[in-house]
This record gives sequence, C-alpha cells and structure tokens, in this order.
Amino acid sequence: MISFSLRNLKLFFKDRAAVFFSLLAVFILIGLYALFLGDVWTDSFPDVPNVRGLMDTWMVAGLLAVTSVTTTMGAYGIMVDDKSKKIERDFIASPVKRSSLLGGYMINAVVVGILMSLVTLLLAEIYLLAGGASLPSPAVLFKTLGLILLSVIANSAMVLFLVSFFQSANAFATASTIIGTLIGFLTGIYLPVGALPEAVQLIIKCFPVSHAAVLLRQVLMEQPMETAFSGAPAETKAAFEEFLGVTYRFGGTTLSSLASMAILLGTAVLFYALSLLVLSRRKIRT
Repeated sequence: MISFSLRNLKLFFKDRAAVFFSLLAVFILIGLYALFLGDVWTDSFPDVPNVRGLMDTWMVAGLLAVTSVTTTMGAYGIMVDDKSKKIERDFIASPVKRSSLLGGYMINAVVVGILMSLVTLLLAEIYLLAGGASLPSPAVLFKTLGLILLSVIANSAMVLFLVSFFQSANAFATASTIIGTLIGFLTGIYLPVGALPEAVQLIIKCFPVSHAAVLLRQVLMEQPMETAFSGAPAETKAAFEEFLGVTYRFGGTTLSSLASMAILLGTAVLFYALSLLVLSRRKIRT
C-alpha cells in the first residue's frame, strides 16, 4: 500500500498542471476576496472594530476547507487516469487486495491534501501579515493543523466515493470544474450563511465540508472575535457568529464543536466504506 501511495504521489507532483489546477479555486477565491469581497463585507459591518482583520480570518478558514476538497480531488485524478488507460487491470490482477489499492489512492490524496493545505495556510498568513495582522499563537496553529488533518481525511473520503464512479478523464474534469465552482457557496465563502435563504442554509449545514469550515472559523476567529466584541452583549456576538457561519443552529440548539467533529469522522468512515463497496463490485473493463 505504501509503495503504491508513493507511486501515486510521484505521478501527481510530476504533473505540474494537475498541481496548479488543484489550487486554482484557492487562487480565484483569494483574488475575489482581495479585489472585491473583502471590501464588500467590511463595509457591511461598519460598527464592528477591526472588522477587516476579522473577515480576513473568516476567509482563511473557508479557504482551508475548500482546499481540502479541491486538492484531494486533483490527487484522485490518478485513479481516474488508471481506469481510462486500463492500467488498473494490472493492479487488480496482482495479489494485492482491492482495499489496499483503494487505501493507496486515499493515502496519496490525504498527503496531497495536507501538503497543499499547508501551502494555502502559508500563503494566507503572508496575506494577513501584509495587511497588518499578527501571527497566530502556537496553540491556534496546533489546533488548525489538527483540523486540517481531520478535514482532509473526511473530505477525501467523500470525494473518493464520487470519483469511484468516473471512468473517463473528460467526465472527471467536468466534475472537478463544477465542484470547484460550487464549493465556495457550499462552505459559505462567497456569501455568509446568514445572508442566504433558510432552505439553502439548511443544505449548507447538512453538507460535511461546511463543518470543516465551521471548526476552522471557531479556532482562527476566536481571538479576533474576542477583541472585536469585547464589552458587547453576548447576544450580539452570538448573532454575528451565526450570520458568518462560525456556529450552526438547528432550531434553538447551537451545534457543538464535538458534534461537527463527529460529523466529519462519520463522513470519513461512511464514504470510505461505500467506496470500497463500489470498487469491489465493479467489473473491470476489458
């Protein structure tokens, strides 16, 4: 499994176009925020102190959640390529178990997702520093790294299940484009969750990737939120957090961080099992 994962990693990073396009959604979001969205949302909250710094960290959290999806999907392009070129027949004809092959693809995607997420975090911190922000504390960085790992594992399992149905590179490329376009809305980056209709809010709250964004926002925005809302009523802060998607409410209950973590862990287990089931039942084309 490890050797197979190393083979996949070498193929991915050898293809510079694949690496670039896996981060394309991140570059687009950074550009949109720097040129347009940042000023829009900053002007929307004129009474909030240091609102630009607050919204910057909100953007960074969303970017990390998006990266965990787009980069792992790019890594799974190798699996689709193996199918379309019928290379997988050689692997399955070998004594290696299908679960090991699937594990090799998933390990590759997880490693790629983590590395690309770290690159995104580094670029985002450079952007924040250029805007006058300070570096996050070691405790915040440690929590962020843990959440990146959890997000990548969960989202890569979900993407793997989706990719397991593709047989051609063209279908995979089309799906990648669609997902890269929609993922910003489904994680509440283009528009805060509170600005959307209630039906759309419910869809976003049920979408596993959005829980990765919630957890990252809670960690990265904790200190900026305390600074911005020091002395303000607790209800004002809670309403602001709900509007930005820092917390999710179902009815009158606020979803806890542990519940969001459980959703991500359950997503990883469920979709990895479903992917293994699909692969084990699928017949190999001759």
